[in-house]
Amino acid sequence: MKAADKASLMKTLEDRFRKHPGRHQGVEWNAVKARLEVDARNFDVLFGMEQSGGEPDVVGVDRKTGAVTFCDCAAESPQGRRSLCYDDRALKARKANKPGGSAEALASSLGIEMLTEEQYRQLQTLGEFDLKTSSWVKTPSQVRRLGGALFCDRRFGQVFVYHNGAESYYAARGFRGSIAV
Repeated sequence: MKAADKASLMKTLEDRFRKHPGRHQGVEWNAVKARLEVDARNFDVLFGMEQSGGEPDVVGVDRKTGAVTFCDCAAESPQGRRSLCYDDRALKARKANKPGGSAEALASSLGIEMLTEEQYRQLQTLGEFDLKTSSWVKTPSQVRRLGGALFCDRRFGQVFVYHNGAESYYAARGFRGSIAV
């Protein structure tokens, strides 16, 4: 990553951090910055999250290890991560009108983990997300084994979890991810 891109990303992350203090109460920016600078790959991952529309922000700190968790905090499911089926198995099984990829594969290529249902619900305590879109979430193996996958959204002031065939994809469904640095 070029020094100018790294500096720009750091400014974006700091500005977002300061704009949304309720997402990370009691966390100091200098501590976050120090964690980021430990490994240059952190910037590559966060740059990928930012470029795909995720608007990553700090949502937690592990009090034992000091690890800082960044999560996609864009108001809607990240624009650059929509119209994807759940995983590569679903992508291969789809006979016609295949999407451009899968949520799991893109998450892996970005270096992030897809949110679990629990993490998604926790994110929703920090703001209101996916009021018009939905996001795939990590699906339990027993559901996936039967051909299904889970997704979530927020409607009517509530967080809902639904199921769909893992092969399905929609223009308004993407996925959210996180990384601990």
